[in-house]
Amino acid sequence: MTITWTRALLSGASALAFAAMAPSLAPAVAQETQASQAADLSGPQSGPDADKPDSDKKDDKTDTVYIFGRATELIGTAQAASEGVVGEADFETRPLLRPGELVEVIPGMVAAQHSGGGKANQYYLRGFNLDHGTDFAGSIDGVPLNFRAHPHMNGYLDLNFLIPEVVESVEFHKGTAYASNGDFSAAASADFTTHDEAHENYVETDITNDDEYRFLALGSTKIGDGTLFGAGEWEGGDGAFDNPARQKKFSAYLKYTTDWGNAKFHAALMGYDQDWHATDQMPLRAIQSGLIGRLGTLDPNLGGYTSRYIASAGLDWDKNTSVLVYGETYTFRLFNNPTFFLDQVNGDEFMQFTDRKALGARGKMGNTADVGAFKVDWHVGADIRGDFIDTDGLVRTINRVPFQFIRNDSGDVTLADVWGEATVHWTDAFRTTFGAREDAIWYNFDAIQPENSGSDNDTKFSPKFSAAYTFTDALEGYASYGYAFHTNDPRGGLLHTDPNTGDPVTPSPVFVESRGSEVGLRYQPSQSFNASIAVFELDLDSELIFVGDAGTSEPSSPTKRYGSEVNAFWRPTDWLAFDASGAWSHARFVDVPKDESRIPNALEFVGSAGATLTLDGGWEASARIRYLGKSALIEDNSVRGDPSFLMNVGVSKDFGPFYVGLDILNATNSKDNEIEYYYESQLQGEPAPVADRMIHPLEPRTYRLVLRAKF
Repeated sequence: MTITWTRALLSGASALAFAAMAPSLAPAVAQETQASQAADLSGPQSGPDADKPDSDKKDDKTDTVYIFGRATELIGTAQAASEGVVGEADFETRPLLRPGELVEVIPGMVAAQHSGGGKANQYYLRGFNLDHGTDFAGSIDGVPLNFRAHPHMNGYLDLNFLIPEVVESVEFHKGTAYASNGDFSAAASADFTTHDEAHENYVETDITNDDEYRFLALGSTKIGDGTLFGAGEWEGGDGAFDNPARQKKFSAYLKYTTDWGNAKFHAALMGYDQDWHATDQMPLRAIQSGLIGRLGTLDPNLGGYTSRYIASAGLDWDKNTSVLVYGETYTFRLFNNPTFFLDQVNGDEFMQFTDRKALGARGKMGNTADVGAFKVDWHVGADIRGDFIDTDGLVRTINRVPFQFIRNDSGDVTLADVWGEATVHWTDAFRTTFGAREDAIWYNFDAIQPENSGSDNDTKFSPKFSAAYTFTDALEGYASYGYAFHTNDPRGGLLHTDPNTGDPVTPSPVFVESRGSEVGLRYQPSQSFNASIAVFELDLDSELIFVGDAGTSEPSSPTKRYGSEVNAFWRPTDWLAFDASGAWSHARFVDVPKDESRIPNALEFVGSAGATLTLDGGWEASARIRYLGKSALIEDNSVRGDPSFLMNVGVSKDFGPFYVGLDILNATNSKDNEIEYYYESQLQGEPAPVADRMIHPLEPRTYRLVLRAKF
């Protein structure tokens, strides 16, 4: 591995310098940028603020024009057909089983679950089983949410802390063309933006027929020249599975915003604690034999505890110019047992655990300049984040009691970057964007095996390019190509001895490069209809991962994916809206025999559709369907996962001071599976491991009553 210390130090120093300089540089830049953007807002609008007088609209709406149900008007500004911003009008009536399902507003995205409400969702997109976030980056109000060197999976992205009602919009980008997107974003990224103030203050109670309950309080008030917005949520209950979930979840969000000169100042506190028991994927043979029921478990100890607290503060001059600092503390305990009794005496249960803190800063700025005869929109930015890990490891347990440590590491990981991009408008119809980023990582760990301790660093350069052509006011085409990456667990970069067997192993590279391209079209003839189509390709050098379940690294061959996505929104009347999306993908390992080239759990098709009614008298209704196609469960495609269908519906009535709603989750009571795997496990008494289909069923039909009182 070649280390260029000058480049590494430049990345870190630039990130810190930019964070310090941005407040002094931004106001002058922002004034010009805001003036140039004002002309973009003269067209017709729709969405939450469409009918308000200009003086009543929130300032942050001036940068984004929302379309009910889908996204902003992006013709003339987007880099790809697959990017977008979804406003709350799309998901405020959407029945959600879990907070992480908010990512399903991204066309072609699936958020499944196989281990209870406290573990990160399993994400699927573009032929990826993204596991818990390896190539899918998430952030909230700019604060990055993925974890490096997480004991369960590098890039671990837990969205269970989200209170859906505080989210105002979800901005998403797919592919490798965006210079501002770094680690874990090769497939996609999503930024959740929260409200600055509440539309109305209220308290709410949700109750289900499966003995689950939720209490929510949300509201805002004026304090001085600013606004304090907050929400608190308590969730609990046992759920539908045979092993009671015994869930205890607390989430809170507090945000203060005020004007600071010509900038907006915002500070936020977020807290999240959850304790739960889980029913994981179970062997099909155990269900078919009657050993357990379809909703049963072989280990009642599964589940865990997690907490996360984040504080952040920042200044925004406009959408393009801002500075942000943040800090957090995090605790995680997960009890798991995917193989059950390979050890017929002690069983295979284990706990993954970590305690850590993090500090970070990021800044960006942008403006428009005339270069010769051409208009150029430029943006530059820098980020730095340090994770300080007190403990990070894996221990074997019996009934949640530790008895053998496999890994118990401590250390730190720092990643810094600088990035920039420039969009050149060659004509009124044609523009190109050139971008690049430089990332540097430093890491140091002490392991219980001395030979797996040490420190190292590396750098990664990623160029980007995209082009767009506006055929008409309603039709635009795009093409892009770029380099991206994800990091592997840096502990794998220091690994010389397998912690299970003691055998020598080769350290893994920390940066894994990917190369992606996309072409697409966006069609928007009116505010009531828009559609887009994108065709993509993505190559990864390796899907080498650090396997938290084993405490070691496991390599794979390079991979290639290609496919297409179609997305459409139609609002034929003021009271009815439809949306639909479909995504097809082809995913293969390369440099392996053709009959062993399938990538397990790479979904070949994902489809979704929904309808929303907003009638006079306060009536609202929503219906959504999701279809997951087949996928190979092993490399030779001899075992395939079955399709899965899910339908959720909801209806509500606003009575003024009160609100009543009824959601029906899994309305058709589908008996399909939410997740399927195929691997070896061993039941107690079996003479040897057995390769079997491992399933986690959809939760049965659930009725949820929502009662809200406003104040």
